[in-house]
Amino acid sequence: MTGTVATPAIIELAGVEKTYRSGRIGFRALGGVDLAIAAGEMVAITGPSGSGKTTIINLIAGIDRPSAGTVTVNGSRLDQMTEEQLAVWRGRTIGIVFQFFQLMPTLTAAENATLPLDLAHLGPARERKATASHHLATVGLGERGDRLPLELSGGEQQRVAIARAMACEPPILLGDELTGNLDTQLAQDMFRLLKKLNDGGTTVVYVTHDQALAALASRIVSVRDGLITGDTGRRA
Repeated sequence: MTGTVATPAIIELAGVEKTYRSGRIGFRALGGVDLAIAAGEMVAITGPSGSGKTTIINLIAGIDRPSAGTVTVNGSRLDQMTEEQLAVWRGRTIGIVFQFFQLMPTLTAAENATLPLDLAHLGPARERKATASHHLATVGLGERGDRLPLELSGGEQQRVAIARAMACEPPILLGDELTGNLDTQLAQDMFRLLKKLNDGGTTVVYVTHDQALAALASRIVSVRDGLITGDTGRRA
């Protein structure tokens, strides 16, 4: 008997709800989300402000915990892990690129790109520097490693952020409005870089409110009022 075999999910949210609380006041960010993403996919999560899309990214990264439901990423149940376990797991599994870069201002581009390796104590210092240099070259900044963030353009800073996110060569790269501070041409350049990483096997999931940038992904998940309202281009 033959048939199509479904690709195993590297990311799976099942019945996930998330309510943020401030005293007695609660805000429901997610109201019951089921989402499965296969290894190697490039997925855009889109929707209006306040729809819950950043909450989904934070749950996948283990930054937030679900109020209900389960979150399984790369075979690990995040909702059952301690903060210490999550920190170790995150360093090996997830690369995150934020909208505002969040580079260390007193460190050079090369030092920023090396930071996750240093924090994880992965390999000798010389190997860490070589790995960071390789990732900077991959994002087109091989000659800019000695520059501080303030000496780099916005697009260059974003590329350093991607090199830093890929430092430990995680299987998953997450982006939260990662082109929000870039002009149209730089944003397109950024997505060509993400596509290159995706073609190399990295699972890429990013949040964007820009439909044109969402369309560059092979799959678009639409979120509104804490619920998934659309899912196009999903793999079998």
